[in-house]
Amino acid sequence: MFRSVLPHFACVSLFLHLVLVIWIRLWKGKGTLAIVEILHLSFHRSSWLLLAPLLTPPVPVITAPPCSLCPEGAHRFQWIRNLVPEFGISSSHIKVLSSPAEFYELLKVQIRAAKQRVVMASLYLGTGLLEQELVYCLEETLEKSLQAKGSPDLRVSILLDYTRGSRGRKNSRTMLIPLLQRFPGQVRVSLFHTPNLRGLLRLLIPERFNETIGLQHIKVYLFDDNVILSGANLSDLYFTNRQDRYVLLRDSPEIADFFTELVDAIGDVSLQLQQDDTVQMMEGMVHPYQGDKVAYCEIANRRVMEVINSARTRQELLHAKTFHSSQPGSSLLSQQGSQASGSLKPEPDTWIYPLIQMKPFGIQIDEMVTETLLTEAERDARIYLTTGYFNLTQAYMDLILGTRAEYRILLASPEVNGFFGAKGVAGAIPAAYVYIEHQFYSEVCYLQQQQRVQLQEYSRAGWTFHAKGLWLYLAGSDLPCLTLIGSPNFGYRSVHRDLEAQVAIVTENRALQQQLHQEQEQLYLCSGVVSTSTFEQPNRYVKLWVKLVTPLIKNFF
Repeated sequence: MFRSVLPHFACVSLFLHLVLVIWIRLWKGKGTLAIVEILHLSFHRSSWLLLAPLLTPPVPVITAPPCSLCPEGAHRFQWIRNLVPEFGISSSHIKVLSSPAEFYELLKVQIRAAKQRVVMASLYLGTGLLEQELVYCLEETLEKSLQAKGSPDLRVSILLDYTRGSRGRKNSRTMLIPLLQRFPGQVRVSLFHTPNLRGLLRLLIPERFNETIGLQHIKVYLFDDNVILSGANLSDLYFTNRQDRYVLLRDSPEIADFFTELVDAIGDVSLQLQQDDTVQMMEGMVHPYQGDKVAYCEIANRRVMEVINSARTRQELLHAKTFHSSQPGSSLLSQQGSQASGSLKPEPDTWIYPLIQMKPFGIQIDEMVTETLLTEAERDARIYLTTGYFNLTQAYMDLILGTRAEYRILLASPEVNGFFGAKGVAGAIPAAYVYIEHQFYSEVCYLQQQQRVQLQEYSRAGWTFHAKGLWLYLAGSDLPCLTLIGSPNFGYRSVHRDLEAQVAIVTENRALQQQLHQEQEQLYLCSGVVSTSTFEQPNRYVKLWVKLVTPLIKNFF
């Protein structure tokens, strides 16, 4: 009751404060110009207040599971293909990476080797030396393509967030403009702008804080037919000492086509960066914050769902022709035909399901699948869930606390939180996460679930923690058969505000399962178990104002 009243109380208080200031200024004869100045300064100096009152958070929608799990081994998860395309590949085409340096070096190698396409979707591109080297790699590869005989084949498409990519004088846009100027026919830079940041809200919220309203948060990096899925951004921290997760899918043209089409679809409804650092929409497209919001979101929904549904149709036809044909010997004939043409591929033993979450556009596939996995997890199954920012939705928390599986939840200790040591209000965000963590842990203890639900904190000197995902171990198994990897943090932002994408990887191959198990172990080895004494440490002290503000702003970070 108290929590539901707080946002309205804060909104009314701020409104009355501004009315009082304006009345005093008019009474003193300062004029309209001074009033505008006061409004700007008032919001600038108290910008954290904007996070709570200017948007009333919508009531979370808990989606009913699409169906129960099927009972046949790894294929117990085949219900996911009712929602998204199912890509069957060989586990020999999958490599799990472990370090930021390995991720960075792979990006450079893949860019230099690309012949037809480079597609990169990220929150932003940093402005340091390592990021500049990536841009140089792109420039060299484009130059080689330009000098090749005939017309250049290589196309580069980069999708970033508008607000994050425009922050500061030197930013993602200024890093990429030279590529646009030199290779105008080959390079496209799209900047997604959330339709929820518009009107007075857009004018009043200052830089950095405007990013709390909604972002393009997808992280996909693909080069010809090779795809890297990760939660890491294109920034030097993510190339050096910020721990994340990364998986490479080699020689996977269908998956690469899907993510190319997905990024193109989002790019089509995004602002297009021009050579003079201006932006404009594609001709005939509704503007995200100047045009009609409902019309814009309907167009965006249609474009993204066309990609998902067309890929799903293609994959169903492929299944019908190969793995699910009722005619004896049809699969063998198909293999013989492939062998004759020299394109025989290993038999699939792993299935990739792309999970998309774009609540601003009414797309909730990732949420549906995640909730179903948590709901249907059987007794004695183990779920390892990790997030760089522990702020689970109420639906996810209820499922974790109310279902039968064992949970090991890995989160960042305050010292490895990405906001640790930040200036201003942002410096209090780690304390807010401590407060949220303590509340959840208290609920676990109240329900006497400490043995079944265990919290662990990642701690590593000189590093920050940004890994997110899930590993599912079936009852009686010592290896995971499913993992989720990608951009979502399982928090309110991921579900309700941002554009997100991850994949569910389901495998029956023990070698790949071992890779995933080692990845999980490597992350959890750098952690300590949370107990009551954890919150009694001096560095876990949370100031009263943080406790009061956290319920107001937790849905924005």
